[in-house]
Amino acid sequence: MTKSNILRELKDYALISVGVILYAVGVTVFMLPYSLTTGGVAGAASIVYYATGIEVQVTYVIVNIILLIIAIKELGIRFCIKTIYAVFFMTFVLWLFQRIIEVPDPNNLGAKMLPQLIGEESFMACVLGAILAGTGVALCFENNGSTGGTDIIAAIVNKHRNMSLGSVIMACDVVIISSCYFIFHDWFRVIYGFVMLFICSATIDYWMRRRQQSVQFMIFSRNADAIADAIVQTHHGVTILDGEGWYTHTDRKVIVSVIRRRDQAMMQRMVKRIDPYAFVSMTDASGVWGEGFDQFKVKDTNPGAGRFSLHKPPQTKLATLVCVTNNTTKIDTAQQVLGDYYDIRSLLQVGCDTRKEFYSVILGQEPRKRVSFIKKFFGFDAFYLSKDGTVTLVQGNYDQAEYDITEHPNLEALKEYLEKQKKTK
Repeated sequence: MTKSNILRELKDYALISVGVILYAVGVTVFMLPYSLTTGGVAGAASIVYYATGIEVQVTYVIVNIILLIIAIKELGIRFCIKTIYAVFFMTFVLWLFQRIIEVPDPNNLGAKMLPQLIGEESFMACVLGAILAGTGVALCFENNGSTGGTDIIAAIVNKHRNMSLGSVIMACDVVIISSCYFIFHDWFRVIYGFVMLFICSATIDYWMRRRQQSVQFMIFSRNADAIADAIVQTHHGVTILDGEGWYTHTDRKVIVSVIRRRDQAMMQRMVKRIDPYAFVSMTDASGVWGEGFDQFKVKDTNPGAGRFSLHKPPQTKLATLVCVTNNTTKIDTAQQVLGDYYDIRSLLQVGCDTRKEFYSVILGQEPRKRVSFIKKFFGFDAFYLSKDGTVTLVQGNYDQAEYDITEHPNLEALKEYLEKQKKTK
């Protein structure tokens, strides 16, 4: 393991520890003294505490040990390493904080109790406890950890059943919170439990979404090439647009780059260093999909095939396959043979203009490098049809280091190959 990997792991464990501490503060300071219940194993442990007096850390660690043993068998040890650390550290911190804040119980000589540090403000305790718990869980999630409990149950169920993690966790939390009615016979405590669950979930979403937020920079500079080169060296994408300053009627280059919010300061320092007179505009990018960012999570539907298409039957959406040429005869031939399976497109139709210097290099390369070029820079599966009729096909995920390249004697053989692939999927 390299030094950078070790430092990254240490950072993960340090931040998971902070997250666990925040969660434990929310439970011991704001939840237990006010007899509040939330979801997860901590919520179930609190119900046991209210009913029997068994401290929450005892039930918490017992339940999680059982779940971890099952998880190791079902999901493997790699999934559980940081969760094991978080569970045992949480057990210790829950015990420690109760010892720190407990005071003598005036109604029971020799006994201890957890004081209500903010008076009788139960609702405020509910809000503060949920915010701290949600922030703690988000910190654990962001650093590849987990507080165990219902997360483990959800992962196991998700492995064997087609149920999302969120729906399983929500079902467990609803059962746990609702069960506190049988202890207190008070629906207001159940309602408070669901309020805590909602605030905790909203807090987790806020921190997770904030971490993934992106910003778009538009940079107007006379030194655009140097700035663009510097951005590329930081492994971010960049596009240069042609513009014109309307007051002076002089040409301007406009640099557009979308980056994660956490890299915002780095970008500002870099631009200032290269061109302190650059004009820079930064805006929030509420949704960013594509290479290096989020993946599209919408179903691909056919335009015109909705509920108003009364007279035209819906058609199957064809996948795109690029024929690495602009020769219309080759395109037409390929479309005739493969048209049942693919929408065959030329280089120009996917934006590869070989009249431009960067794209023209594709014309002098061997077939394998030609199709790999299209896959790497445009993302499409592609094939090259040589003069003797042989076909070179590239397939694979966009972000793979190496692609699956196959050779076929002719288009008919390629068609048979694609048919077999579809049958096996």
